[in-house]
Amino acid sequence: MELLLHSIQLDWPVLLPILVCSILVVAVVINRFQFYKKNKRDVVLFIPKLQRELAKNNLQGAQSVAENCGGVIGEVTEEAVRIFSEQRNGFSRSFDIASALATRKLENHLTILGTIGGVAPFLGLFGTVVRILYTFQDLATQGNQSAAVAMGIGSALIATAFGLGVAIVAVVFYNSFQSIVKRYEDDFQLIKLLFLSFVDSEDESNKTASNVSLS
Repeated sequence: MELLLHSIQLDWPVLLPILVCSILVVAVVINRFQFYKKNKRDVVLFIPKLQRELAKNNLQGAQSVAENCGGVIGEVTEEAVRIFSEQRNGFSRSFDIASALATRKLENHLTILGTIGGVAPFLGLFGTVVRILYTFQDLATQGNQSAAVAMGIGSALIATAFGLGVAIVAVVFYNSFQSIVKRYEDDFQLIKLLFLSFVDSEDESNKTASNVSLS
């Protein structure tokens, strides 16, 4: 504890950026955790309901299912129903735009975690180097004082430990949140494939009807 207080007292200008990074990490983690929890939906139950409405060609019912689902999944599905009703031929490209916009919402602020995960260790290392340089300067002016040298080196290592700790937390949550975003992207692809299956079946029906009329 004495070593920690000594480090804070002497090296606070170097430790301050790491402290700011740690506050940012906590803020982003809380924000993203609440956002993902609010938008969490069971797609396994949602997809069959949507499929039944589309099979009956009940777009209004599909819209109601999407609205009742809510969240990001519901928003993307509502847009998919609108595109399906207005421009089925260009459904794939239009849906990709809608899903990409939704993915941006999901990835919001994650770059902060990624950046801090890469930068925080170097901030800690910078603090360590600065403190060691000051320790060598004190050693040159005051002579060989092993206790002072040990205190200086110990204080220097605290900055590295602090930086590594913040970086580890940032990287762990960054990877965790990226996996959540990937699952949402997979859900978007399931919704897209569901709608495309009905677009393709309708095209096949039209071709069959056209061939029958020609014959």
